[in-house]
Amino acid sequence: MSIAVLGAGAFGTALAIALADKGPVTLWGRDTDHCAEMADMRINARRLPACPFPDGVSVTDNLETALRVDTVLIAIPMQALSRFAAGHDLAGNTVIACCKGMDIATGRGPSQVLASAGAVAVLTGPSFAADIAGGLPTALTLACTQADVGETLQHQLSTNTLRLYRSTDVIGAELGGALKNVVAIGCGAVMGAGLGTSARAALMTRGFAEMQQVALRLGAQSDTLTGLSGFGDLVLTCTSEQSRNYRFGVALGAGAPFDTSVTVEGAATAEAVAAVAKDHRLDIPVLQAVADLVAGRIDVQVAIARLLARPLKEE
Repeated sequence: MSIAVLGAGAFGTALAIALADKGPVTLWGRDTDHCAEMADMRINARRLPACPFPDGVSVTDNLETALRVDTVLIAIPMQALSRFAAGHDLAGNTVIACCKGMDIATGRGPSQVLASAGAVAVLTGPSFAADIAGGLPTALTLACTQADVGETLQHQLSTNTLRLYRSTDVIGAELGGALKNVVAIGCGAVMGAGLGTSARAALMTRGFAEMQQVALRLGAQSDTLTGLSGFGDLVLTCTSEQSRNYRFGVALGAGAPFDTSVTVEGAATAEAVAAVAKDHRLDIPVLQAVADLVAGRIDVQVAIARLLARPLKEE
């Protein structure tokens, strides 16, 4: 089996490194200079500097060359996905979406954005790029509406350290991966503002309830959000400084600057889910508070005051 990973960020690079044991992997990036640098140094010094490329990984900036494979994993940022899908023909490849988030303009998830490109599956779950590339044990969800195709891909893409669990609930898997980033920003803001780990636990729990509410309304299966792509990913990103979304939230809460070159998918997703919730008349105070915080409409103290002032209710 030959594989291409489109997107030379940290996660795409990590997937390319991990999957090289399964056969030749082509890592594609849009930046010609960056690709030449990676090909020469045999490492992604800009995004994953501690993880050298195995022999099975090749690098190219030529998309036509990259697509001469059986299976294509797309790991480009969510907010660039729609433009990418509109500009490139991926017909003839087995396409797996590996990005997390909701398109800010349409509220769609990656599989919907890539539907015209023939996307058949979504790969998501609790994972940091450094762990995957370093060969540390990691479990992910592979969601595919076609059970037989999902089973084939599960066996093709699982490795000795990367364990994939199957699901047919693409919507639920996508929403778990997208919405947990919004909650992670909120949890980071709580910690950055010095409000404590008890407050973080409360926000994470109530945020998870809202994630389930949104997912069910949009057609997810009831148990998907309790799995790796929902609860598992939520725990990871809400508690670790390795999470870009969590670090962004910490900076917001502390009133500190944040590196604008770092992709924070949860920021755009917060606005997208707030719009979706309004359309569906959903009450999502935690997710809405994060959207308002990210947009600068409120600060952390106002957000917490609003949440604590809500009427008391049963859990």
